[in-house]
Amino acid sequence: MIYPKFLKEGDTIGICAPSFGVGHKLEWFDLSIETLNEAGFDVVETESVRNEAFPSAPAEIRGAEFNELFEDDDIDFVMSASGGDYNVEMLPYIDQELVKSHPKWFAGYSDPTSIEMLLTTVLDIATIYGVNAGAWDWRPLHKFQYDALDVMTGDLPVQTSYEMWASEAFDDEESLHMMDTPVEWTLLRGNGTELEEEYSLDVSGRLIGGCIDVIDWVIGTPYEDLKGFCERYKEDGFIWFFDNYDLNPMALMYICRKFRNMGLFDNAKAVIFGRPCMPGDATDIDYLEQLERVFEDIDVPMIWGADIGHTKPSFTLINGAIGHFRFEDGEAELSMELR
Repeated sequence: MIYPKFLKEGDTIGICAPSFGVGHKLEWFDLSIETLNEAGFDVVETESVRNEAFPSAPAEIRGAEFNELFEDDDIDFVMSASGGDYNVEMLPYIDQELVKSHPKWFAGYSDPTSIEMLLTTVLDIATIYGVNAGAWDWRPLHKFQYDALDVMTGDLPVQTSYEMWASEAFDDEESLHMMDTPVEWTLLRGNGTELEEEYSLDVSGRLIGGCIDVIDWVIGTPYEDLKGFCERYKEDGFIWFFDNYDLNPMALMYICRKFRNMGLFDNAKAVIFGRPCMPGDATDIDYLEQLERVFEDIDVPMIWGADIGHTKPSFTLINGAIGHFRFEDGEAELSMELR
């Protein structure tokens, strides 16, 4: 596994827009850039970043702008400006040989998962999941945002489960993201016929995952090699982490069944699901009833309701790193090791 050079004070972050532009939310985006500058980093943006378009530009242009950040030796770290849709369109325009010869950290989450699958499972370059460049627009900043900065500088924190999460994106009246709902991580394991709740787990394995909606879009294309990745690193075992944006319970079950049928869970030490971002009328029970059909008869611990993904706060995770995960009576911690 290739681990690029972490950021240090005075380094330059290159921001591209492989999916959406940020022209519709410039005030908030500029707050995030202000945070990155105050942390000691210079920022360079590609031409499409501040576009209002969805996507930010034609796919070939988005790919070219991504490539230019990897080619430029003055750029030390690459980030996606935002999530969105249409990231998969620009994957054919990524110069894989250029990226391999100029390995740098790429950080993003949601739609940029497709880039991370390419870099990590095909090119064996570790990537950072959990933040886009606009992630630091809260005032005041939350601990999870400081943790993300620490990950980007290589000062890898032990990330622990939070007590509360924000069920609404933003409270206009208070101008805050209100932490209004208790966090509930649940550990389950199949006993052959159903899932049973357990209360303790201590496992290590190579971290791999992202937005599961997006992973499903790239499965079977030249831009992922999850089966090869799982074969190359099978001795380490795997900790899968999944961020569910808007899959309903049945859709999530079918994708997980596909993963199981492909053999991707054969060496899984744990499968961790974040809180669904857009569950509609579906409840946690609805999701777990469907996931039981996948996990009831295999000895793979499954965690539900984790601080991973679109709902905040959330962990920042390194695809390709070794994760050390501990769970005890509803509380969890994750540390990461580069080897």
